[in-house]
Amino acid sequence: MTVTFDIPDALRTRVETLAQRLGISSSRVVADALEHGYSLQWLETYLDKVDAGRAAADSGAFATAEDVARVVGKYRPVMAPAPARGSGPRAARWF
Repeated sequence: MTVTFDIPDALRTRVETLAQRLGISSSRVVADALEHGYSLQWLETYLDKVDAGRAAADSGAFATAEDVARVVGKYRPVMAPAPARGSGPRAARWF
């Protein structure tokens, strides 16, 4: 379905800017806002926060490699190291 309506230039600029930031069409921005109930202000704020977080991560201010390893290690199950080749309970059968 195609719907055509006039919007103020300032609003059109905001929609076009959001479309460029998201890599989608202006029509998709408007359709998503209508379908999901997002305001343009909410979407602009969300993208600003995402951009700020990405910039912090890129500059190393977000988390150090050690911070990431600690969090990943916290939720990853501890695995015993693999036995050396030729050792372990099955080794006797092969030698």
